[in-house]
Formats: sequence, C-alpha cells, structure tokens
Amino acid sequence: MFDAAIASAQPALCVPPYLPSPESVGTGRLIVIGAGKASAAMARAVEDHWTGPLSGLVVTRYGYSVPCQHIEIVEAAHPVPDAAGLAAAQRMLEVVQGLAPNDVVLCLISGGGSSLLPLPLEGLTLEHKQAVNRALLKSGATISEMNCVRRHLSAIKGGRLAVACHPARVVTLLLSDVPGDDPINIASGPTVADPTGCEDALAIVKRYGIELPSEVLSVLESGRGESIKPGDPRLARNQVRMVAAPQIALEAAASVAREAGYGAYILGDALEGEARDVGKVLAGIALQVAERGQPVQAPCVLLSGGETTVTVRGNGNGGRNVECLLAMGIALGGHPRIHALAGDTDGVDGVAEVAGAHLGPDTLARAHAMGMKPNDYLNNNDGHGFFGQLGDSVVTGPTLTNVNDFRAVLIDKA
Repeated sequence: MFDAAIASAQPALCVPPYLPSPESVGTGRLIVIGAGKASAAMARAVEDHWTGPLSGLVVTRYGYSVPCQHIEIVEAAHPVPDAAGLAAAQRMLEVVQGLAPNDVVLCLISGGGSSLLPLPLEGLTLEHKQAVNRALLKSGATISEMNCVRRHLSAIKGGRLAVACHPARVVTLLLSDVPGDDPINIASGPTVADPTGCEDALAIVKRYGIELPSEVLSVLESGRGESIKPGDPRLARNQVRMVAAPQIALEAAASVAREAGYGAYILGDALEGEARDVGKVLAGIALQVAERGQPVQAPCVLLSGGETTVTVRGNGNGGRNVECLLAMGIALGGHPRIHALAGDTDGVDGVAEVAGAHLGPDTLARAHAMGMKPNDYLNNNDGHGFFGQLGDSVVTGPTLTNVNDFRAVLIDKA
C-alpha cells in the first residue's frame, strides 16, 4: 500500500497531463523554475514531454536530483536551509527578470520548497532564517502556521516570485504535501496571493512562545514583511494546477487493500495534531473495530494522511510518523490482529534518511525482551531509535515525490 501511494504521485505520471500546450505558449519562451523535493523529477517530466525549446532552474533537496538536459538542477538543504538554497533563490529571481508578456513561466512546486528557497527580506540574513526554521520545527505549530511565519520573512514566497515574473504568464503545477491542499501553504506559496498578514504571523509566534531574533520580530511588528495580496493585478494572468495530492495517494493504497480482500476506509487526508495523540486515537479506533466490529468489520485497513506535529521535549532521533506509530503501538498493547505502518511519502521522516516504520503484534514483546522501555523512547522523541533497534524501520531512499504522511492500520478478522 505504501509503495502504491508513492507510485501514484510520481511526477512522470502526474505532471504531463497538466502541461501548457505549445499553442498557448505561441512565439514566447517557456522558462521553467521550481522548488521542492519533487521539483527535479517534475522538471524531468517536463523535458520528456515538451517538444519546443525551454530553459530554467529548479532547486531540490540533497539526494533528490534527477538529470536534465535543459533545466539546471540545484541541490540544497532541508529542513534547515543553507547557503546553496539562498544562492539558488537569488539566481531564480535573476532568471525571471526582463520577461515579455508572451513568455510563459512554468513553476514546479512541491513540499520542501519553503526551506529550499530561503531568500530573506532586506535586513535579515540566512542565519536568521535558519534560527526561525529550527524554532518553528520544535514548537508544535502546524505546517500552515509555520508557513505563515516563513512567508512574512521572505523575499520570494507569498506571491513574490510570481510578481518577479510579471508581465509574463505564470503556470504553477503543484504537488501537495499539506492538509487541505491550499496552494498558499505548499512551499509557502511563492506564486500565489497570500490572504494572511504580518499580524497573523505575530499571533502564531506568541501562541507557541517562539523566541525569535529581534531583527525578525521587527520585520513582523513593523509590517515590512507584508506579502502579495489577493486582487493584485500582477497576478491576474496566473494559473494554478494541482497535479497530485494526499487523497490520490490514499485512494491508490485503498485499491491495493481491496484487491487483497480487505475493506479499505480512508479516515481523512488532512489529519493534524500532536503525533502521539493521533497515534492514540488511531489505536482506539482500531481496537473498537477489532473487538466490537464498529464502526466497520474486520478484515479491513484504516488509511489516513495529513501532517501531524511534534513538540520536541527530548533529544532523541525522531520524526512525526515514528512518534505517531510508537504511541499507537503502546496504546494497542500488542493486540494479536493489528498491524500498522506510518511513513513520509518523501522518504524522510524528520531529519533521518528513514521514511518511517512498521508495527506488528510482537513489536512490544520484542522490545521488552531487549530491555527497551517504549515509553522512555516516546518521552525522548526517539522513535527512530526505537524502531531502528528492532529492525522495523522503513527505508525507501529518495522517492522523488511528496504527498505528506501515510498511515495504514491493518486489522485481521478473528
């Protein structure tokens, strides 16, 4: 099921149907730009299906590069940005300078683009952006809240990249990794209008007690970080097309389950909340199915997506998917008929090169036999440490796509 979810969102499959036609470009140039974990694979899909001339630049995560002939691929750091991402963002703005009204900019955006385009507003530095990212990642804020703060400190996000392309037409192809699939939250919306303001970003900072450098707070408090708003005439000719999303991946997984004789039920493609709390809730639902036959009958699979959060209190090696799965396993107590997998479809859960892990009826017993205390690992945010020692990690390598978290709970019949 996990493989099917990832395969359904491969750019080679989902990008070509949404490309602009050569007739719509006419005598103008096609310039390709983009950012995200899937952007290089998206660029390759464009090259493989475009017959006319093109050029451009996209930035992706280290290890996620795909060879292209006409579009330059740059690698940079994620989730904490680095100088390579900063330089790539600066060059991207240069690439789209001086375009004509009949030119078309094809912008390829996927999850991870926020960190890969860390161009700060005037008065801020890369170090400021790095400090903000680290603070946000530990705060427990949702992805939409994190991206709201990022947009108001950026010289390229929140519609600013699209404005730099004006007067050319911009066609944005989006591969969604966010709950709700709102374009403004995918890579912090570099080519779409932003309805939020600096006051919203400040409210998020205060809500989570996030400590930020004084220079950063000054940008938000003064209003200097305001982004491009809906109705801006410079965005009037822009188009946005969603090419893949979490719901599509979950439906692909559901088909695999049904072919194997299991009922498949999608609980939601946009579940949010503390990862450990979501894990406990999923365990409670699974136990009700297994023991009561409610609300559905086993054998079945419960599928869900979205993006949970982790408020970091320990110093372990963790990620939101393994944290969710570990909490789920503790709550299930080794139930003999329940199995589960949780993983990030981009192949990286947290900062580890591990997609997630799988859980079985014997997981807790094996851990106890090794002298491991599951609650200690959970309290230390050390999900990767726990599942890694058991040999239950799921390692995919770079998947070249990103449609967010994938969770499957399989319940066998008695």
